[in-house]
Amino acid sequence: MLTLLAKLFNALNSESSTRQISLAIALGFIVGLSPLLTLHNIFFIFVVLFLRVNIGGFIVAWGFFKGLSYLLTSLIVTVGESLLTAESLQPLFDALYQSSLFKLGHLHHTYTLGALVLGCLLAVPLYYLSNFLIEKYRLHIKAFFEKFRIVKALKASKFYRIYSHVSGQGEL
Repeated sequence: MLTLLAKLFNALNSESSTRQISLAIALGFIVGLSPLLTLHNIFFIFVVLFLRVNIGGFIVAWGFFKGLSYLLTSLIVTVGESLLTAESLQPLFDALYQSSLFKLGHLHHTYTLGALVLGCLLAVPLYYLSNFLIEKYRLHIKAFFEKFRIVKALKASKFYRIYSHVSGQGEL
């Protein structure tokens, strides 16, 4: 877990795009809320692998939001139950339940449907919020810590040169 956090801080401090890290957090949110082995999670994991997103950020967000999903279980089930029992959506769900893909996706379960809908709805604001926070972090907090003499001394050391060479940020 500490290595994943180190990779996340490495990504936050790197010159990679804030949009890549924000998209990784948003996709990790969607995957983290719902049960692991569902059809839509497999789809989103393929999206993560095909798009240029930060894998370390995705894994950390996935783990964090998986833990958060246990606290949000009642909300997720309530959203799924209200969607599945809505009178106006009954014909749609009756038609979808006749397809094998809908059954395979387990979208007839209240938790799975609620997690997918809640995750997709909240992923967009989470993307913009995390993008804003990462930009503010890089602008203020990272710049604040780089002013310290100990940080300047560590960056001048041979250990930091080896670290940056191993992490792919610089040359030896």
